[in-house]
Amino acid sequence: MNISLTIIFMFLILALYLGINARKGKDMNMQQFAVGGRGFGTLFVFLLVAGEVYTTFTFLGGSGWAYSKGAAVYYVPAYICLAYVLSYWFVPKIWKYAKEHGVISQPDYFASKYNSRAMGIIVAVLGSIALVPYIVIQIKGLGIIVSEASYGAISPVVASFIGAISVTTYVIISGIHGSAWTAVIKDIMILAVVVFLGIYIPIHYFGGIQPMFESVQSVKPEMLTLSNQGLSISWFISTVFLNAVGFYLLPNSFSVVLSANGEKALRKNAITLPLYTLLLLFVFFIGFTAIVQIPGLQGAEGDLSLLRVAIETFDPWVIGIVGAAGLLTALVPASVMLMSASVGLTKSFYNAIVPKATEKQQLIASKLFVIGLSSAAFIFTITGGEALAILNIMSYSLISQLAPALFFSFSKDSLINKYGAITGIVAGVLIVLYATIFNVKIATFFPNVPHVINDISTGAIALLINTVVTLVVSIFTKNTDINKNQMSDIKANYYF
Repeated sequence: MNISLTIIFMFLILALYLGINARKGKDMNMQQFAVGGRGFGTLFVFLLVAGEVYTTFTFLGGSGWAYSKGAAVYYVPAYICLAYVLSYWFVPKIWKYAKEHGVISQPDYFASKYNSRAMGIIVAVLGSIALVPYIVIQIKGLGIIVSEASYGAISPVVASFIGAISVTTYVIISGIHGSAWTAVIKDIMILAVVVFLGIYIPIHYFGGIQPMFESVQSVKPEMLTLSNQGLSISWFISTVFLNAVGFYLLPNSFSVVLSANGEKALRKNAITLPLYTLLLLFVFFIGFTAIVQIPGLQGAEGDLSLLRVAIETFDPWVIGIVGAAGLLTALVPASVMLMSASVGLTKSFYNAIVPKATEKQQLIASKLFVIGLSSAAFIFTITGGEALAILNIMSYSLISQLAPALFFSFSKDSLINKYGAITGIVAGVLIVLYATIFNVKIATFFPNVPHVINDISTGAIALLINTVVTLVVSIFTKNTDINKNQMSDIKANYYF
């Protein structure tokens, strides 16, 4: 075992220890497992939300897109910062309602808001479907990182398998507590590694960041501007909007919100996290450096750019630390994703089948769902060949279809009902799946449509149609959805 692989496994063991030890002193019921007893303060919420930003997608996919797509990669910090800004207003509303009504999962929230068990089941299934590609990103990225950083001493498949087993183990034992404590060391590591690499590598090869961009300009000037078609301005704007809306709709982000100990902690994070997100630029600098230093990577190979340029630059012990940081960027987000999706399936799907399930039975069901989701993600990891960023965008396109139902739920006037919300979600999801599976764009139906329209994100188009369908169906079914107060009045008039 070489020094690089030794360092990586040392950090894997440390992560496992922290994750498992986090259960100590906790009576692991559903609320502790899912939302940490709603006891996480500003720091832990910050680390967990940041964990959803600094993932293997950021570590590999971010640098990979800078390498292969150039300026289009700036959609990542743009949508994340916008999501944080929006969260200042609507996330505390979610937390307050959840606290008052004992909600501990995303499906619980929607089922309670719309008084519909079917709504909860749909949200749980959709959340799981949307998260599987994202979990795949983490496990696949972990395999790439460990394999590359170990100089091929361990294969990506074996590394992914070990990672999947590790994260599944401490999620089953400690729930979200394990994720929170592992996030502490993960954020320290990723902060140090990303800043160091992002500053040192451009200076080492070009003498600074500006000379680095000048070198890219001379070699591939098209990488520094958005394309006229494809990844164009309209694609950029629509994708930033779609992902910003969908960020807190991912079940893992939603669960972190519910784990906070108050609205104040959430607002503090909304203020500080945009600044933390700017550190993504250092990841992009590495990808741009690789354009000049590591030419020739094709397609999904672009995801290797950060590790390839690092291996060319540093000694094996440094690569071990880089690999360890990358390992942690997979374990923390994947653990929260597995936990949140499993709890969502338990609180809606399982409880619908076994309505009288005890707390202990629900906890066991959640852990079985963790194993099932982890296994499914691993299978997709070894059979799928998509680039990490494409998987990321598909996840957001699916989960963002919950946006109309979420934002209308804040209205006191009940502008939409469960029939409209469910129909809109189903319509939006079907459009996303159809367009993704068959590679359909607007130009497929209207060949002469301008590129500025054809390049709009399919998920954004589906979201627009979803909103229209939601409103129309709600209008036509408004007399069907009689609330409890109206029913009570009817009974009172009948009997008296």
